[in-house]
Amino acid sequence: MLRSSPLAFHVMTKPIGPICNLDCHYCFYLQKEDLYPGNRRWAMSDEVLERYIRDYIEAQEVPEVNFAWQGGEPTLLGVRFFRKVVELQRKHARGKRISNAMQTNGTLLDDEWCRFLHEHEFLVGLSLDGPRELHDAYRRDKRDRPSFDNVMRGLDLMQKHRVEFNTLTVVNRLNSHQPLEVYRFLKQAGSRFIQFIPLVERLPDERSAGVPPATDHRLAGPPDPTSTSSGIPRVTPWSVEPEQFGVFLCAIYDEWVRRDVSRIFVQLFDAALGIWAGAGASLCVLAETCGRGMAIEHNGDLYACDHYVYPEHRLGNVMETSAKQMALSPQQTAFGDAKRDTLPAFCRTCDVLFACGGECPKHRFAVTPDGEQGLNYLCPSYKRFFAHVDRDMRLMTQLLAAERAPAEIMQMYASSSQPSGLSPRFPTQRTIGRNDPCPCGSGRKYKHCCLSRT
Repeated sequence: MLRSSPLAFHVMTKPIGPICNLDCHYCFYLQKEDLYPGNRRWAMSDEVLERYIRDYIEAQEVPEVNFAWQGGEPTLLGVRFFRKVVELQRKHARGKRISNAMQTNGTLLDDEWCRFLHEHEFLVGLSLDGPRELHDAYRRDKRDRPSFDNVMRGLDLMQKHRVEFNTLTVVNRLNSHQPLEVYRFLKQAGSRFIQFIPLVERLPDERSAGVPPATDHRLAGPPDPTSTSSGIPRVTPWSVEPEQFGVFLCAIYDEWVRRDVSRIFVQLFDAALGIWAGAGASLCVLAETCGRGMAIEHNGDLYACDHYVYPEHRLGNVMETSAKQMALSPQQTAFGDAKRDTLPAFCRTCDVLFACGGECPKHRFAVTPDGEQGLNYLCPSYKRFFAHVDRDMRLMTQLLAAERAPAEIMQMYASSSQPSGLSPRFPTQRTIGRNDPCPCGSGRKYKHCCLSRT
């Protein structure tokens, strides 16, 4: 098959597998220990690490290669492991620019860690679910103790050492009802780049094609009141409600668009502007197809996606097959195309499909109004949100086309109850070049901003 653009794919690296020092109630990855029964060594070996780094760099047909390190909790491996990572990346770089991102709960960060992260320009994604009472509700340690104070200590250390970071907030049943409290807390804590991740986890008795249900032994509390009789499958007590994620996003958006454009970067808002501006989806969950975001386990096993680390979605092992070969395999191509090809008819005629792309397949276990399986559980939220932002997105797209800053929309809101001067309802697609200003309004070139986050 001919490819129209250079090959580039992303791998979420799990160098310590699912091992973590916390025991967050909603964590879907802790149970991945069951994939490797009897395993006692979870740290990625030197042999696997070097083969992966060399192979991953060689496979990318673009000048910059990004490594993403996650877990479990990757800081459990210590700074020494990641010094080895940097050395191996330099050894195998072959003239390419290498960048690193690490997702962490922040509780083990210290001065040595933060000096290292700053020196080597790691971008850190810090898990933080809001103010103390919201964060500690589900993010507990192995002895059921709260983690908030240790996370904030880690955040303070990153700021002290000028480590670049963003915050990752899991939007759950509890904090979804306090959107402005969450958003304002994150801003006050110093986060300028914010990701909101909806928590959706089915109860064990639910089934959906290709997506095993939750099997968390810690399930507690009364069953969720929703049921299949209403067309909404039952989910865990901490999952966000189907419409509430949209309510949460709209409330935050209304404050952001009036006060924080180009000052605070909310991933989903930036992604939406890129779609309206014709740059395409910078998030895999919003793209028409997927399959270019895989996950590698500690032993070199490569899986189709971070959320599909199950035996049937194992592509192979880097010690036996090249990452490039697995990324381009018929199995992975079919996996990625299924995101588009399995959409219900109800979705194919939806006004916001161009923006949501059907969202992530792992959430497609609801039923359409006409009884067809495969509707996204969060469909009501995305319909609400994308309809809510349409007017502003079209206006900011017009500002960009006129080589004006999207942030001007704040002045328009300040001087008028509603911005005006808009074109027809949905945007005329416009191609954004790699060297054009990024549509998110950061002032950076598109290739150095949102394009690099895809």
